[in-house]
Amino acid sequence: MRRDPASARAAAAVLPAAVLLLLTGSGPALAGPEPVELPVVRSELAQGEACAGASGRTARSEPWTTRALGLSRAWQHSQGAGVTVAVVDTGVGTSIPALAGRVETAGSADGDCVGHGSFAAGMIAAARTDGVGAAGVAPAARILAVRGTDERGATTPALLASGIRTAAEAGAQVIYVARALPAGKEELTAAVAYATGRDALVVAPFAPDALPEAREEGKAGKEKRAAPLRYWPAAVPGVLAVMGYGPGGRSAGTPTTPAADLAAPGDAVVGSGPEGTGHYLGSGSSLAAANVAGAAALVRARHPGLDAAEVSRRLTATAYPASPARLDVYAALTAVPADAVGAVPQPPPADLPAAPPRAPRHRAVLVASAGGGLVLLVAAAAAVIPRGRARRWRPAD
Repeated sequence: MRRDPASARAAAAVLPAAVLLLLTGSGPALAGPEPVELPVVRSELAQGEACAGASGRTARSEPWTTRALGLSRAWQHSQGAGVTVAVVDTGVGTSIPALAGRVETAGSADGDCVGHGSFAAGMIAAARTDGVGAAGVAPAARILAVRGTDERGATTPALLASGIRTAAEAGAQVIYVARALPAGKEELTAAVAYATGRDALVVAPFAPDALPEAREEGKAGKEKRAAPLRYWPAAVPGVLAVMGYGPGGRSAGTPTTPAADLAAPGDAVVGSGPEGTGHYLGSGSSLAAANVAGAAALVRARHPGLDAAEVSRRLTATAYPASPARLDVYAALTAVPADAVGAVPQPPPADLPAAPPRAPRHRAVLVASAGGGLVLLVAAAAAVIPRGRARRWRPAD
């Protein structure tokens, strides 16, 4: 899968600005007196390019994303313990201290030449450590590393579909997919259906991190506009499609594109390197999706009775109203569903005696009426007969 030159130039223009914002301490980026310059994570490497290694720099101040997601309050209710999140990406390094003892691998996913899968895994589940500001959204969750690309980070619909199926078969409750492809509808729809059938919530980026040049439509001489694009597996019904935003609150996308299900921090975010304790810096909707996958793990741990579809609805229903709605982790954990508000337990119905049968009552009325008529006849006879005898039954004058 080749990187479009225009996309590479766009990404190169965005990342230095994000690095500058993060490192200078201006705005709501990393707070602290000693800014740290971090290397930038990649999603794909060219042939012959050296693999990513350990970062020699550690983010010791709290990233802006921790406050934006309200994680300090959210962790009082859930840290994702007991939930497994599959990372369908470039693999996950097995010597990352922040994930020690909580990473399982499927097949060849026990190494990460590119570094993107390790970065995403750290965003999802890196442990909270004294002296280190960066931590995962669900710092007690487990990670299942699943290969969704080749060793250099290139992918196809078949590779992603296979990764989703592998994750579902292994019992992952949340499946994070790092890529968005313009093709592969049939394969990826079938793979997602397989995963949802096993009660796994699939979370994916709404669009690629570096968008290809927009398609144009319209006749010559008329104003041209970008045509809406759909990417897979995000466009599959049931997948939680995520768009990223940065410290300034600006979301990617244009009014002509369809709306994502959720927006989450995805610009100037911090994650683990493929080995060691150091950190990398990254931007893109794929990393915003990692934040949502971590939030889904928190909800599944806090509300184990909810199925995958209910977890998805809870995340979207409790989000901040915006376009698209913005993830609110604390609300997703603590809010009372709208259909439960005002619900009061109802007392059991009163045990009333059965109504008496109607037939006997009718007979009693008939008997009483007949008896009353007989009494009236006797009374009338008692008054008439003596008088008739006194007149010898002659008619009165």
